[in-house]
Amino acid sequence: MRTFTFDIKPLLTPEIVKMLTTIHECKGKQELYMEAHSDILTTLLRTAKIQSTGASNRIEGIYTSDKRLSELVAEKSEPRNRSEEEIAGYRQVLELVHENYEYMNPSASVVLQLHQYLYSFSASGIAGRWKSTNNAIVEKHEDGTEMIRFKPLSAFETPDAMKNLCDAYIEAISQEQADPLLLSCMFLVDFLCIHPFNDGNGRMSRLLTLLMLYRSGYIVGKYISLEMLIEKNKDSYYDALKASSDNWHEGTNSYEPFTRYMLGIILAAYRDFNSRVAFLSDKKISKPERIRQIFASRLESLTKQELAELCPDISESTIKNTLAQLVKEGYIIKIGAARATKYVKNNQ
Repeated sequence: MRTFTFDIKPLLTPEIVKMLTTIHECKGKQELYMEAHSDILTTLLRTAKIQSTGASNRIEGIYTSDKRLSELVAEKSEPRNRSEEEIAGYRQVLELVHENYEYMNPSASVVLQLHQYLYSFSASGIAGRWKSTNNAIVEKHEDGTEMIRFKPLSAFETPDAMKNLCDAYIEAISQEQADPLLLSCMFLVDFLCIHPFNDGNGRMSRLLTLLMLYRSGYIVGKYISLEMLIEKNKDSYYDALKASSDNWHEGTNSYEPFTRYMLGIILAAYRDFNSRVAFLSDKKISKPERIRQIFASRLESLTKQELAELCPDISESTIKNTLAQLVKEGYIIKIGAARATKYVKNNQ
């Protein structure tokens, strides 16, 4: 049986230590922002819930329209199909973690309960149960062929392994001798290598990420969607996980690649959080001027939806009118048509 020791010494490389130091500094600013900008945080929270629910499900191939996603997250509609049942389940667990993380130590029983809530809108019999059959992490190629990327623990070994993993993590956290960010990254690698459920492992890993971060005081995921950042860097996510799972069964794997990746995601979220709060709190700049400044600071093209996510307090009509005016001025260029329409700053 695989043992879980949470030895962080191999992770204390100069690069990782520097990342940890920067994240700790960002955490200090986070607490100041929370005291001064509660109205802005409410707006960011509402947007992040939609982004997190949509992104985490899309990573697993679960889709719905933007309109339906917003309705489901706002609980203004009931799910109409299996995909929407799973989206509604994710929203429910996300709300639970947001509101009750202080009282939810990630024990094996809590993990099972969260999985049960994840499937609370589904008639599936797998909810809140460890996997009943052996599974494998499969890589699918464009030509239709498949390759087993990793073979997790057997169904027989899973209950004891999950109990041991959760107990070891809780014990390591309680000793307060290791940075909880490192412990959380190690936990996630082990969780995904055990792959304890018949379905929902990826979504559960992201929900547990938020739970562990929140319990350690890193609540940036409430306001900036970590799931969306992971979705945008999905290939790097899978590459880092593969690198950290090599030789896992032998106990000689390196947690460093996945830890570096996750710390990078957390750092990116904090930087985005800081810039958005500063941007949204500047009352001297009009809303159209803020949209202009977004294009001034970026080389990449943006859709109307992406602008709405960056400026959740600006109405759709204001965004639409501002884009039309900026195109007319020649400040930005319109690319594509219909849903594929994007806008980019005219640098000619």
